[in-house]
Formats: sequence, structure tokens, C-alpha cells
Amino acid sequence: MNGTSVREAGAPYRVNEIFHSLQAEGFHAGRSAVFVRFSGCNLRCPFCDTDHEPFAEMTGAEIESEVERLDPDGGAMVVFTGGEPALQLRADEELLAGRFRAVETNGILPLPPWIDWQTVSPKTELAEDRLLRANEWKVLYGHFPDGYLYRLETLAAGRFPNLYLQPVADPKTGAFDVAPAMRYIHRHPAWRLSVQWHKLTGVR
Repeated sequence: MNGTSVREAGAPYRVNEIFHSLQAEGFHAGRSAVFVRFSGCNLRCPFCDTDHEPFAEMTGAEIESEVERLDPDGGAMVVFTGGEPALQLRADEELLAGRFRAVETNGILPLPPWIDWQTVSPKTELAEDRLLRANEWKVLYGHFPDGYLYRLETLAAGRFPNLYLQPVADPKTGAFDVAPAMRYIHRHPAWRLSVQWHKLTGVR
């Protein structure tokens, strides 16, 4: 975009929804957050439980206006999620500048440098440079063989403390079987358990 900001250019984003809640996973669990969910993804994971395909086109200014309406005091973090937000996040460092801006990504695509916190939830085996740019890894337990988790742990040793294992909810009952992940964590204490507690409590 040759340095022109999204606010000035009015370039549209495809936004699925924007809502104010609490972060329910990982390092920032329990923190007030405004979620900006973008539409679309570069993967089609069979276990994905998010209907992110519908969208409305919004400019950067319209996104900022809605976030301000939901959180006028500016205390909430902003979480760009999806789908896959890296498909749409551009080099517009003015977008919601002044707020703590986090992103939840599968790690395949590059992100702009102004992101304050990057959560990578890999769905494929990623290159080391992609992983090491993140602030935390959130891995679905059972999606990868234990050997890959051990390779991640070895890569992170001594320099990357934020390793989370997340059980996958049963698609029919919504129940979480945390026991397998717990057993792995007992054997590999560098990892911590991250449960999607918004699904357990009914929080949006």
C-alpha cells in the first residue's frame, strides 16, 4: 500500500464480528479483551468450531470506531483472530495504535511488525523462524504426535517459556478430556494446560 494507512485509504477488511469479552486461553487468560474476528482462513481444519465465513466489509476507521464504542476507556487488549487474521492484517501500524494489539494465528503467513503479542497455534509443522517470532505457542493436544511436541520443547528450551497444551472439545458433547494432556504435562513440565474456559462457563 506504499505506506498509505488503512484509515486514509479506506481499504476494506472482511470482518466476521467484533465483541468485548475476556481472553479465555493462554498467557492472557482472564484479561479484558475486544476481539476483532476476521473472515476466512488458509486452512480447513476439520475440528474448527468457529463459523468465521460470514463477513461485513469495514474500513480501519470503522473497526476503530466499533472498538472504541465497546471499550471507551481503552483498557482492554485487542485480539485479532479469525479464521486467519494474517490473511488481512496489513502494514497499517496506525490500526488501533495505542492499544495492546495481539493476534491469534496458525503461523503460516507473515504478520506486520507492530503486533504486540503473537500467539501461534500451529496446525502444520512450522519452520523454526516462524515459531520463534511468537510470544506463546498454543498446541492442540492430539493433533501432533508426541515426538513433534518434544521437538518444540527442545527448540524452546532456555528461551521460550510460554508453551500451552489445549485439549480439544468433543464436537458432540462439548466436553473436554483433559487427562491425556495432563499426563503429557506431568512427563514434560515445560508445558502448561490451557482449557477454553469460556466454553465451560458460557462466557461469550
